[in-house]
Amino acid sequence: MIIRSRAPLRISFAGGGTDVSPYCDEKGGAVLNATFNKYVHTTLVPNKTGKMGLHSEDYQTSVSYDINQEFLFDGNLDLIKACINKLYIQRDHGFDIYIHTDAPPGSGVGASSALVVAVLGAFREWLRLPYSDYELAELAFEIERVDLGIQGGQQDQYAASLGGINFLEFSDGRTIVNSLRILPSVVSELEERLALCYIGGSRMSAGIINDQMQRYRDGEQQSLEAFDETKALAIEAKKHLLSGEIDDFAKVIDRAWNAKKNLSTKISNPFIDVVYSSAISSGAIGGKITGAGGGGYMFFICQYDKKKDVIEAIRKYGCQLVDFSFEANGVRAWRVSEKGIVR
Repeated sequence: MIIRSRAPLRISFAGGGTDVSPYCDEKGGAVLNATFNKYVHTTLVPNKTGKMGLHSEDYQTSVSYDINQEFLFDGNLDLIKACINKLYIQRDHGFDIYIHTDAPPGSGVGASSALVVAVLGAFREWLRLPYSDYELAELAFEIERVDLGIQGGQQDQYAASLGGINFLEFSDGRTIVNSLRILPSVVSELEERLALCYIGGSRMSAGIINDQMQRYRDGEQQSLEAFDETKALAIEAKKHLLSGEIDDFAKVIDRAWNAKKNLSTKISNPFIDVVYSSAISSGAIGGKITGAGGGGYMFFICQYDKKKDVIEAIRKYGCQLVDFSFEANGVRAWRVSEKGIVR
């Protein structure tokens, strides 16, 4: 028997950064995001060797431990190790776990959190643990932000675990996930109008997040105003999306990108600015980097008849178009017998 699981990646439309402490603790945060059909995939194979094998196809790395051996947290597959520590307390069986992701590392689509959620989902299925998807997201947040001390926000774990198009609110240490009931026709039109591309330049989000939060702690006026505007625009974007007003939604995304750039000088760079300007001049209404900034994935919402022109323009800069559709489901796990029968 093997256990498979997968958790979707996400696009952050607006509000990213307001889900990070201390801003969300002091003023409350709000994020609008959506999952799409790219995933972190996990395969867990129980064995009787008394060994735990951890394998990452993305990093071409494998490590092995005895089932009772204490993990060394040395930057090598630490996310997987922390998941095992959290859920596999009674280590009475060995296993091999294999991970691969449909996006490059550090590309700004929540892959690290999706990895944690996918691994937790596999162990939940294997050990038949009674965690809800929401509780799984809470565990993932605890693993990343508390156990491992990785700087970052709170939106990614809930997106990967719950899936769909969501408006998330953060305050008083709580996360409220509002699953938006968007008309299927609106979702389809947004898919038709949205160009998702990989612009390269994978980055470590923690450095960008540290910089923007330090500016907030220092009381920089531009930073304070940008955070408040970022949150307000997430609320405004939600209203337009619920109403099916794609053009107005795209205009808010453009404003959200300009506000986001005021959070930190590390969020954009000359190359990103040139790509963005080229897309706008070719018929995009708005767009932004999907993650903390600096590179990775970027999206543009185009005028109804200009998507082809926008794609041609950004391809001149080496941007790679990504075929996608929105994903309504969050983490999923299932069993497969040795004879290939799915349970």
